[in-house]
Amino acid sequence: MIAPDAAGLADLVGGRLVPAAGGTAPAPLTGVATVDSRTVQPGDLFVALPGEHADGLDFAAAALAAGAAAVLAEREPDGPLDGPVVVVGVGVAALTALAAAHHADLRSRGLRTVGITGSAGKTTTKDLLAEVLRQGLPGGTVVATHGSYNNEIGLPLTVLRAGTATRVLVLEMGARGPGHVRHLCEVARPDVAVVLGVGSAHLGEFGSREAIALAKGELVEALDASRPGSVAVLGGDDPVVRAMASRTTAPAVLVGEGEGTQVRALDVDLDADARLRFDLLDARPAAAPGQAPVPVRLGLVGEQHLVNALAAAAAALELGLPPEVVARALGEARPASRHRMEVVDRPDGIRVVDDAYNASPEAVAAALRALAHMGRSARPPRRTWAVLGEMLELGEHSRVEHDRVGRLAVRLNIDRLVAVGQGALHYDQGATQEGSWGEESVLVDDIDAARRLLADELRPGDVVLLKASNSVGLWRLADELARGGSPASPAAAQADPPGAPPRTAHPDEEPPR
Repeated sequence: MIAPDAAGLADLVGGRLVPAAGGTAPAPLTGVATVDSRTVQPGDLFVALPGEHADGLDFAAAALAAGAAAVLAEREPDGPLDGPVVVVGVGVAALTALAAAHHADLRSRGLRTVGITGSAGKTTTKDLLAEVLRQGLPGGTVVATHGSYNNEIGLPLTVLRAGTATRVLVLEMGARGPGHVRHLCEVARPDVAVVLGVGSAHLGEFGSREAIALAKGELVEALDASRPGSVAVLGGDDPVVRAMASRTTAPAVLVGEGEGTQVRALDVDLDADARLRFDLLDARPAAAPGQAPVPVRLGLVGEQHLVNALAAAAAALELGLPPEVVARALGEARPASRHRMEVVDRPDGIRVVDDAYNASPEAVAAALRALAHMGRSARPPRRTWAVLGEMLELGEHSRVEHDRVGRLAVRLNIDRLVAVGQGALHYDQGATQEGSWGEESVLVDDIDAARRLLADELRPGDVVLLKASNSVGLWRLADELARGGSPASPAAAQADPPGAPPRTAHPDEEPPR
């Protein structure tokens, strides 16, 4: 870390040092921890953030006992502690300042930083790119965002995990409003800025797709065109994203299937399990002349992963990896973050497709198309179930977007639609009003009711998709079904989803996006 010890940290962030009880000599800071005192490693700085229901300072003694070298807090502890405390006005601001200084130092030593944003696919693209880089950069280290921890707390924590041996830092960048991506870029300025697409996710917060585009485009505006290797990687099949090339003086690489895209997918197809196959063409000006396309066979499920894979490929190519290495690594990658199109084939022949981490209209539509493809491509065809919870953060657009998804389920000939909870009412209404269904669509009160219905009616050979916004909690039912349908224990029902950001001493923070 850029701060050598608690005293140096206090100087860096403008804090006040409260010495350890008994005048213990300051220990060197070698890492950082927050969220959960149980994750503390010896030498860590424990960042004790306050929350609505708990205060991280309440866990400072446990963190110090686990080996933390110092604590960063917004107030003095109530009693003496066996380690120094740096008291600051705003803990997140101090964490941000520390991370920004650390990143600037590493950047001056040659660190390359990739920032990834978009309405959907950020986490998958981040995971794909990190896997490709880890395979293609022997001897180098890659640090990437954990799960979807992509906000004003998660991004600084990721930056502070990087060290002098880190060659590439891969950062997912989320936004809940204008200026959020710009702020994250002030912490860690990108060398490669990846914008995937602009969709309907978080319309309730932004108000319009135009406002979303303005916010996401802040990433390309942060590029320093004078720094060698700075480049924007843009979803070229989305005209709104394509237009972002005008918002930076750095070069842009367009990815997609359409004319003018420079990292392009040819002969795109889905296998029987809805996994993508395509040929990857590197038509960038920097590519070797006459280079032939290379085949890619993704292990990920769903057509929505095409832009994610192409964006990861383009970023890796810009970082110097050859197309053959990129294609092979993409084919070997598997879902690294939980509840994102995870497929489990149970011994009884039921297939569970768990995509319950998050939901937007575009993402639900893509998941439904993958489900329909699995059903009709099987021999004999398989019965398909779509178990859908509410898509949150759509604001005034919520009713029409849920209605559209319900109608799409009918058009795709999904056999059964289960709308879970009153927030999902308009899935059921849209499906019913589409006119071609009888009792194929049903609205159930809650997850328990959905559980009972599936227990009674699922049959060997069925394929069941579960998708909803994360806080709906449908991932719990997905986990149960993947295990074979056994009821969850009360403890399991209350647990966070595996792979989600750990619980924190800042419990009122919403799940990062």
